[in-house]
Amino acid sequence: MPEPTSSGVAGAAVAYKALGGTAAAVASGATLAAVVVMLMTPPRNKREWAVGLISTVVSSIGGGAFTVEHFDLHHWAFSTMGLCAMGGLIFACGLPGWAMVRWTFAFIDKRRDDSLDAVAKDVKELL
Repeated sequence: MPEPTSSGVAGAAVAYKALGGTAAAVASGATLAAVVVMLMTPPRNKREWAVGLISTVVSSIGGGAFTVEHFDLHHWAFSTMGLCAMGGLIFACGLPGWAMVRWTFAFIDKRRDDSLDAVAKDVKELL
């Protein structure tokens, strides 16, 4: 008779892969990235919380997909360890998303009353 713990874990791994392990890796990586970012830089209000959550999840999924595609890592989706690695990659791709959105909105908010010409000059000087 097999040991209940090891057979249960193996069964869970098979079910995980059969029910969409790739989707679960994407969702867990994106969610964890959003939680970490929100804890490290707490939003000031509900609108900022929503923007932070959306931008982190979108950058996780978009950045992770770009990275998987660019480095041809599709084969990771066919093993449990590969799915874990893919979740970590998606997590890492989401971390800069909130920071970039926050910096962009801070730049825009600082120049709210400036003309388009003045903003264009500022952007040109920064680049």
